[in-house]
Amino acid sequence: MATVLICRRFPRLSRVTTFSTTAKCKAKSGSSKSEEEKEDTPEAATTRTESTATIQLLNPLDYRVLYNPSAYARSRAASQQHAARSSGDAFTSLGTTQVGSPSSQAWPPIRKALPKPRSKPLLEQTISAGLSAAQTKEEEEKEKSELHDSKEDPRVFQKGRPEYRSLSYDKSEPVETLPLEEGDSILHSVATSKGNQSPGTITDHFVKLSRLPVEQHSVLVSYPRFNELCHCAIKSMDLFSTSDLILVLKACVRLVVPPTHPLLNACEDEFCRRVWDMDLDQVLLVADCWRCLERSVPSYLSILFSYANMHWKDLTLPHFVQLLYIIGEGRRSPADLMQKVESMILKHLDSFTLEEVGAICLGLFKSLSGISDHVMRRIADRVSLQMEDMSTYALVNVLKLLRYTRMDHLPLLKELGKVIPARIPTINIQGIMHISLTCSSLHYFDEGIMAAVAMALPSKVAYCRSKDAAKFLWSFGCLDYEPPNEEEFYSSLIEQMHRKLHEFAKFPEHLLTGLLGLAFVKRFPEELIDYALRDEFVQRTRSSKYELQKDLFTLSKSVEIECPSYQGSRLPPQLSQEITEMVLTFAEQEIYVRPEIVEATSLLESMLGGREYVKNHMILPHTRSSDLEVHLAMDGHPIPFNFKDPVRVNKLKDIGVSLTDDLMSQLIKGRSNNQAPMEVDNETRTAGQEREEQGRTPGLGRDRAVLSGGSLADACLEAPPSVRLNRHPQGVKLAIQVSNRNHYCYCSKRLLGLHRLKRRQLQQLGYVVVELPFWEWFPLLKRTRLEKLSYLQYKVFNPALLSMAA
Repeated sequence: MATVLICRRFPRLSRVTTFSTTAKCKAKSGSSKSEEEKEDTPEAATTRTESTATIQLLNPLDYRVLYNPSAYARSRAASQQHAARSSGDAFTSLGTTQVGSPSSQAWPPIRKALPKPRSKPLLEQTISAGLSAAQTKEEEEKEKSELHDSKEDPRVFQKGRPEYRSLSYDKSEPVETLPLEEGDSILHSVATSKGNQSPGTITDHFVKLSRLPVEQHSVLVSYPRFNELCHCAIKSMDLFSTSDLILVLKACVRLVVPPTHPLLNACEDEFCRRVWDMDLDQVLLVADCWRCLERSVPSYLSILFSYANMHWKDLTLPHFVQLLYIIGEGRRSPADLMQKVESMILKHLDSFTLEEVGAICLGLFKSLSGISDHVMRRIADRVSLQMEDMSTYALVNVLKLLRYTRMDHLPLLKELGKVIPARIPTINIQGIMHISLTCSSLHYFDEGIMAAVAMALPSKVAYCRSKDAAKFLWSFGCLDYEPPNEEEFYSSLIEQMHRKLHEFAKFPEHLLTGLLGLAFVKRFPEELIDYALRDEFVQRTRSSKYELQKDLFTLSKSVEIECPSYQGSRLPPQLSQEITEMVLTFAEQEIYVRPEIVEATSLLESMLGGREYVKNHMILPHTRSSDLEVHLAMDGHPIPFNFKDPVRVNKLKDIGVSLTDDLMSQLIKGRSNNQAPMEVDNETRTAGQEREEQGRTPGLGRDRAVLSGGSLADACLEAPPSVRLNRHPQGVKLAIQVSNRNHYCYCSKRLLGLHRLKRRQLQQLGYVVVELPFWEWFPLLKRTRLEKLSYLQYKVFNPALLSMAA
């Protein structure tokens, strides 16, 4: 058995700290599907490599599964179809030859087309078996655990009740195999009948042919005599009874007839015409067959939804769950049904099986159906109490809907932290991705979950789609978490991003998602960044359904600041300017006017001596949040620098205006008092209490005059701008952050990745970051003006800040 050693140069990577590591990646070859945008489409790796790489980084400036019949594993039916596709190649030449034959020529028996096994020398067989048997078995088991069947896995709930047998097509239902000789006979009768067969006979032919061995189905469907049978059915379509027509459709499902086949076109038209004469079971069964055939039938679904709306009172629990499954698979949300859907969920919530709960959530998620917080919370309440008994596949579906509705259900999240880490090693890679993505989307950090994900991922990374790799990087970067095996974890994902580079032309959003997640944790793979900032890729982002310009901007500017030695592509200056203007316009309308920021700005102006001492703006527009910039001299005095409106400054100087309490209340016009106070933690202490504990500081004593309307502000206003500007040429630049809950992980004081990146970059540019944390500042919005000024004085005139600039 030959062994080939492949050596690959690892991509250049910028990192704040220089290090080297050895990463080993193993990948199993498999099949991949192209439907990247679908939420549950599987994709296995296309290459198998076993490589060792040494990474030299640059130094820039500073399910346990309790019920899992097919979930996250290849189903028996899928394996059979794979076998059929493999054997189909052997019949290509036979089919091609027969197409050109005279129509009267008899079709050779199907059994003659069976491929004969090729014999191997006994020694070769023995050696091959001895060397690969154990490895092959292990690899097959791993592949089964990783491959997700997007057609069969969502149907697991149908095995929980016998009622679903009349509402859905069960591929696993045993059928008696038809002898090959009888198949020969049927096809011969089609050739000799010249299309003169009754609908009943045609139905019988379809049913019998669908019972041929599975490996014969692909060659049968492509054979001319079968097409003649289909043509007979199309001509007699209006003569079929509804039950016979359903039997023909089910036979097509078993035979895996292509979704665009002319027979299916005719069947769809006929079923659309007959829907109102069918019963509810038949209507849902036909819809289920269309899903099994992977045929898009929007017209039929529209009629189905109208039918269901009219017969809503007749829907039983199985009818309802099957309907939601169809809604989800059709990726359509009928608005007129959603209120009824919520009522039905609440009515049967305690009666659904846990698999049905998962199916309902998946249907709502795939169809992008809005659902009220009340209904989502009720679902989450039940799941949090029974999570141990729930299959991981059903649980992941609940998490998808939880993420979509932005529901912060703490009991469920805490229970997830207890249940899911032990299951992670057995979960399919897409399931793991959805778990980590749910945590990051809800800003919920659980180290046990994230560490388990990180430990399991390197051995599974070859099964990551480009989407999966990007979401993993985003999730860990968003939560600003670097796991214990960080180098192996990040190396494996970056290498997978390189393998999937060809996919980013079609899905540019995935590349930017992954690169931003890496930037949050100070990792900059230069080859990928160079690719993302090339003109060709930038042009592709314009055609994306997502707004990617700001992501490009954030990436480009971050590289500028943190990787000064980077020599690759950069965002064009004109485009950067356009995005900057767009971001600043949004900030003026939505960010600068927030009550907590307006109040802080106004009070700082009053305390320091005027508007020229404070600037409310974005120091780093690419980080998408505002700063209050203040400059202090080395002796602690404020330095004026904001002279955008010199006319206003001179006017204030000429008339000798002092910013008193009355004037300040007029300036802010009671804006903050008109705003409903935001929620804060009950355990938050007031700034006054903290200040009393800290004791007096030199800055606090010096600026007490400001709090009483004293001379510091007046003195600053009386001096000419030129004198004031140059009075203290050296000092410290403060970047004051008025934070809110969205800057932190849920129920914690852990900063999210984007805001960690911002503060890191501000420090690299020479700023000292001062935070007005929401747990301190928001309670003060309801307190007196004097208390707020005292708090701001304590924050700004902290001697420790000056020592940072020394």
